[in-house]
Amino acid sequence: MVCDNCGSGDAVVHLTQIVNNEMSTYHLCEKCAAAKGLETSPESVNIPLTDFLAQMGQTSSGEEGDPEVTCDFCGLTFADFRETGRLGCPHCYATFETQLRGLLRRIHGATQHVGKVYLPPDPSANEMEKRLEGLRRKLQRAVDAEDFERAAELRDKIRDLEPAR
Repeated sequence: MVCDNCGSGDAVVHLTQIVNNEMSTYHLCEKCAAAKGLETSPESVNIPLTDFLAQMGQTSSGEEGDPEVTCDFCGLTFADFRETGRLGCPHCYATFETQLRGLLRRIHGATQHVGKVYLPPDPSANEMEKRLEGLRRKLQRAVDAEDFERAAELRDKIRDLEPAR
């Protein structure tokens, strides 16, 4: 594949950008990628996650931990985790907490999540909107029928349910 930018070099970097909900894919040679500020060093080759985690679990610092520590729930040892890069069960997080904190600090620079969190839509808000729509229809029917007492009651209910503006 040829570089999309200069048209002469072999494309070794595949860049996908999303701007204003428009996705663009660029195939770049090393020179053009470097000009755009993209790293093309040999260290950036694809390494399976398990291999990466296994390498990160083998440190020379005091965070290595006791290889004989075992998860009471699944029986995984810390030595097994270092070898495979995979935990055996959710209880392993508590069992190997000390070692995992050091690992996460080295990989991410912190041990606490900072950033965006997916929050699903509040189902009660959806139900509230449907109820408001129904009350508004009833209000319109009451006004059309010139039942102003009923319309006033419905208007007050709508005001009570509507979020503050």
